Amino acid sequence: MTVAPPAPAPARRHRPPDPRAHLSHRLAERGIDRTLWLLLPGVVFLVALFIYPLAYGLGLSFQPLKSTDPLYNYKQFFTDHLQRDTIGTTLRISLPAALVNVIASVPIAYRMRGRMRGKRFITTMLVIPITLGTVLTADGMLKFFDPAGGWFNKTLFALHIRTPDQPVLLINNYWGVVISLIISGFPFAFLLILSYLSGIDPSLDAAASTLGASPRRRFWQITFPLLAPGLAITFCLTFVLAFSVFPSAYLVGNPTSTTRVISIAAYEARSVETNDSKASTIALIMAVIELLVISVVLFGRGRLYRGSTGGKG
Repeated sequence: MTVAPPAPAPARRHRPPDPRAHLSHRLAERGIDRTLWLLLPGVVFLVALFIYPLAYGLGLSFQPLKSTDPLYNYKQFFTDHLQRDTIGTTLRISLPAALVNVIASVPIAYRMRGRMRGKRFITTMLVIPITLGTVLTADGMLKFFDPAGGWFNKTLFALHIRTPDQPVLLINNYWGVVISLIISGFPFAFLLILSYLSGIDPSLDAAASTLGASPRRRFWQITFPLLAPGLAITFCLTFVLAFSVFPSAYLVGNPTSTTRVISIAAYEARSVETNDSKASTIALIMAVIELLVISVVLFGRGRLYRGSTGGKG
């Protein structure tokens, strides 16, 4: 009996490759896929709240009200010593305040980087000034450091450290603004540095301890180099906060003299002189100065240390 051979399978029709699928595959190999749509809200946010205002302010600064010279506002700012001196005044206030916040945060955060009793309570107490705000902080300082009836000077009078006719003046001057910036800026510096220190591998310190390294040597040769990039970033952020000081300079400072910062000059140009072009010019000068300081700090960080930060911050 002859068995018939099986019927041949029907030939499959070869579909031409989809050019769109091939293109998607090539883009995916380069890290470009549909997940990039997740960046769209961030891009819109960046354009709407940063790039557009910056471009608008830049264009407005070259449209002075009193001249056809596009650089008129910039020339007037740097030739007027009252305006030009606000740069130095602001730097003399913001740089020390940022530096004190960073230096004061390091030993406290270093002690609290591991487990300790009362850590949450201490952290909460140190972070509370964030909830106060600059206005409430200034109001408290005016009452606490009042030369005549403040608790600070009353205590000094009671201890015979000072007499009522020679009180310690810590408000309505340079020191009042600096103290206010330290109170409001310290929590940010502390939380950032604590985050960096908590992310440094503790086994490094333990290994150095088993080799006989002292605590001071372990800090300066192991912890500090790993923490240095975080210190630079923390300083930059606290400096930006301090450089834009405005309420403190008015409330606990002397806005017509020793604490006439550059933000007050921008405010007066907009509100008193109703000169938006001049105000935009001063605001852009502020941005350039902040960018220069940050660039110097980050350049120094890159020169002193290159590598992983080792932290979560």
